[in-house]
Amino acid sequence: MRDMTWGAALKGSPKVYSHSRPISWIVVSVGVLAVFFLTFACWTMVSYPIGSTLHGYFYGSESSENSYISVSLINETSTDLTANVSLDLAASKASPDLQPSKVSNGVSNDSEIDHTHTESRSQVPYSETASPIIPESKEVDALVNSVVATSNSQDPVTSFGNSTNVINSSLPAHSDSPIDLASAAPTPVAGSNSSSVTDNNGMEDPNIVASMNKSNTLFTASKDCDLYHGNWIYDPLGPLYTNNSCPVLTQTQNCLGNGRPDKDYENWRWKPLQCDLPRFDPSKFLELMRGKTLAFIGDSVARNQMESMLCILWQVEEPMNQGTRNMQRYYFKSASVTVIRIWSSWLVKHNTEPFNFASSGVEKIYLDAPDERLMELISTFDVLVLSSGHWFAKQSVYILNNEIVGGQLWWPDKSRHMKINNVEAFGISVETVFTALVTHPNYTGLTILRSYSPDHYEGGAWNTGGSCTGKVKPLAPGELVENKHTDAMHEQQVAGFNRAIKKTTNRSKMRLMDITEAFQYRVDGHPGPYRSPDPNKITTRGPNGRPPPQDCLHWCMPGPVDTWNQIVFEIIKREYEGDRAA
Repeated sequence: MRDMTWGAALKGSPKVYSHSRPISWIVVSVGVLAVFFLTFACWTMVSYPIGSTLHGYFYGSESSENSYISVSLINETSTDLTANVSLDLAASKASPDLQPSKVSNGVSNDSEIDHTHTESRSQVPYSETASPIIPESKEVDALVNSVVATSNSQDPVTSFGNSTNVINSSLPAHSDSPIDLASAAPTPVAGSNSSSVTDNNGMEDPNIVASMNKSNTLFTASKDCDLYHGNWIYDPLGPLYTNNSCPVLTQTQNCLGNGRPDKDYENWRWKPLQCDLPRFDPSKFLELMRGKTLAFIGDSVARNQMESMLCILWQVEEPMNQGTRNMQRYYFKSASVTVIRIWSSWLVKHNTEPFNFASSGVEKIYLDAPDERLMELISTFDVLVLSSGHWFAKQSVYILNNEIVGGQLWWPDKSRHMKINNVEAFGISVETVFTALVTHPNYTGLTILRSYSPDHYEGGAWNTGGSCTGKVKPLAPGELVENKHTDAMHEQQVAGFNRAIKKTTNRSKMRLMDITEAFQYRVDGHPGPYRSPDPNKITTRGPNGRPPPQDCLHWCMPGPVDTWNQIVFEIIKREYEGDRAA
């Protein structure tokens, strides 16, 4: 009866129907709120991940902190990688060089300039390489992932591997002077991203510049890093000095001052494969060399290098000129550092006195006797940079063991047999000089042998119509042509050096600075026809197509030659930095 009453009530009771609608609305409302809160919770978790917080709760605050540091390092590495990529490089594919050749009738007034009679060689016609290219985002991501993977393996990150955006794959920083970065960077290649440190308005982007400066210090040269195999990369930050900020710059190497219209040759930096050469720090160099003497001894290319060093150091301190007629000498008072240069064409004894069947006038080169002036002063040098080779192309007589054994552009008696040629004579001279150094009882210094500096005369030698006119970028790998003379000179030089150091009896240190291979690509770095300030100099070939004399041996300043001193600084740091710390 009770059940029937309840059933009847369900069917007809107005009280029951009056509560049915509010209950359904409550159910709907609760559902909506549940969906809302669920959505809000998901959004919160995505926006504010709690993984690292929970990681800290479970594994301790130290682990959480380490996790944060790892993420920061990865982010910094990504930034620096992008900066390094943006510094790049000329693509290996070349486009034809349509620039007309320009030449000069200027003649050097430097009495010590080398006019070498090098062997004639032909190279492929020069082609301008493409402008810097930034890799597509996928390539950058791949580079970043590679570095992250290396970091996760707990191995030190020192190299990005062999980049595809390099000027040569077989194988140097920030200027205090104002530099027009926008004009320094090459024109972007059509269909590619451009490498630039400017924004859309042409203004310098401080973020990019900061990243580039930072990348210079991230991967520095460790003591076991090979400095001589790497790549030339484009660096829009430019050189450490300008042609107008160095009063000792020889006019024949002042390429911009002599009217050279391009300046990209100043902006290529040497990048070893496994590390990075930090920018030359003049103040640190002077402090590291405190109380010491640095000597450059050799021919006019040695003078070229010495002036580059002075130009760099001049930016922080003007030295006192204490030179004499026989020796250039500059003294930096703040750190009592002396930089000198002594002229020595062959690094061995020579004179023009008659000897046997060789008459007076022609140079006699005594291959087994070191230069007397060098040996008189050797004990006063702390660091010695030696270089030679190009004068072995000049007319001379070679004397060994008190006998005439050969000659260069000279051999009057055809009935006599010539025992050695000029290349072999060069190797003997190197062994002689370094044997004298490593056996000298009072010499304990550091000696750096700068290897043979390649020239780039094409179509002839310096005096037979050779030219390097129109070269405005380093050669790409496919454009490099073997130079048998340079290779032979380098081989003899290294062999002579190695033979000598086996005879060491004193506490001196010998280091080979092997720049020959890397600088064979720098065909763009010579003055060419721009060795004269004459505003009326000829800039076109003559009617017969032959260019006037030009310099394809020495190096523009600023220019590639500054890299030599960057490496010299690195060698000195490796030898002396530990001593200073101790």
